Formats: sequence, C-alpha cells, structure tokens
Amino acid sequence: MALSTELSSPQTSAAFDIREAKVRCRRMRRRILELSQRLPALHVAPAFSCLEIVDTIYYGLMRRPDASKNDTFILSKGHGALAQFAVLEELGVMSRHDLDTCCHPEGRLGGHPDYGAPGIEASTGSLGHGLPMSLGICLAERELGRESAVYVVASDGELMEGSTWESVLLAPTLRIRNLVLFVDLNDFISGGQTSLTHRNIYPVAEKFEAFGWQAIHADGHDQDSLFGAASRKDPSRPLAVVARTVKGKGVSYMENQPIWHYRSPNATEYQQALAELADPDLDR
Repeated sequence: MALSTELSSPQTSAAFDIREAKVRCRRMRRRILELSQRLPALHVAPAFSCLEIVDTIYYGLMRRPDASKNDTFILSKGHGALAQFAVLEELGVMSRHDLDTCCHPEGRLGGHPDYGAPGIEASTGSLGHGLPMSLGICLAERELGRESAVYVVASDGELMEGSTWESVLLAPTLRIRNLVLFVDLNDFISGGQTSLTHRNIYPVAEKFEAFGWQAIHADGHDQDSLFGAASRKDPSRPLAVVARTVKGKGVSYMENQPIWHYRSPNATEYQQALAELADPDLDR
C-alpha cells in the first residue's frame, strides 16, 4: 500500500506498522492522561478523537528526512494539541520536559499549538484558520518548484466556519493538488451533538465533492483505514478524508460526552481510564 509518487516517501510508508501504531496510540493516550493530572483542565477528549489521524500523518504519510521535500502538517483543530504534542514527543522532536511543563509558566507549550515550538508549523486554535493557511503554503511550495504535500486536520465544528468553506471552494480554483485534509468527524462540539445542532453540514463528503474535491470516508481510529484512504488520492485534486471518530475514544466515561471537552479526570477517574487503556505490550 503506497501513496502516489507526488505524496509518498518510501521511508515512511514502507515502515508504517499498523500493529505498532495501535500500541503507540494506546501508550500516548496514557501519556496524555498523565499530563491531565498536572492541571485542573485540559482538552483530553478532543485529543483522543484525532490521535490515530495525527499518528497516521506523521508516521505513515509525511516525508521528513529530505529537506527538499519536507511535508507540512497543520492541526487546524488546535484544541486537539495534546495529540500532536504526544506524537512529537514519541518522535523525539519535543522533549519529555516540554510536555511535563505544558500550560505551566515555566513551559513553552500552551493549550494550543504555537508556531516556534518544536515541530509546530502554524499557530492554531481559533477555528477555521488551518485550511486557509494551508492554501498559502501549497501555493508557496508550487512557486518554489517543490513537490511537498500539506496535511491538515480539521474538526467537524470547523465546518461551521465560513473561512473553511471559502477555502474548500478556492482550492480547486487555484488547482491545488498537494493538499490532504482529514476531517475529524466525531459529531460533537463543546456544547452538544453536531448532527442535532448543525444538521446542514451533513452529508460532509458529498459537499466536498460538489466543490471539486475528492472525498473518501475512513474509520478515524483505524490506521489501516486512514492510510488506505490517503493512498487512494487522486493526484490531480485535493483530497478530503472524512474520518468517523469518537470524542474521548478509549475511555468509556469520556466517549461522546460533551462535558469532557475541557476537563481533567479526578484521581478515581484517572485510575479507571488507565485500567481501560492497559495493554500487555505496554505493561510488561
């Protein structure tokens, strides 16, 4: 399974071990939970929603070793930053100290990605900004004669932003081809269920297709499904991977519960979450 030559790197795609990725994501969920015990509130559930997507992009899709073809990643869903931080720590880009001091006065990481922190290529958090920025990067790469790809993760809440749809409309008009957008479609925003409060954003894939994009559905917690969707990219147009996810995935009391959008588990809840995420590959 490989991406088209315009987007893939043999070093990354050939080395993407699905079983290892699943173990790694379970380990990163435990790490994020550990961080949640240092602060009264963190965006844990939003990070759990997009963790497999971010992991697939960094470990399976992005090219990093070749400076002439470095790909770009933008977490437009800035409140899912803990997922990106955990992956960057796994890669050795961020240090353990960086994450341990997240949201502390002496640390350099906040609750959202900030440009200038290790591995962070865009400041995000205000919803609807990541996709517009990605178009500018794609155009710059074209002007520089590079084949670099741009990967973006956006929340379904960002589908309520006009800037998102302006970018969706503009990308094919500008003949953008090196863009892959993953929509983290967990059906929840901070205040409730998206399909009940904002029904008109559905169906999502068909809207992207109507604007000239290629759109593919995927299981957002299955790296094989995510990688397979990206590997079927049409090299002539941008791709939207509409990934079905679960907010708070992996911890039963967090899943699909809006109250966990911005909240840290107490000591009892923390121990329950660790027990649910226990794995022989991690604990032996």
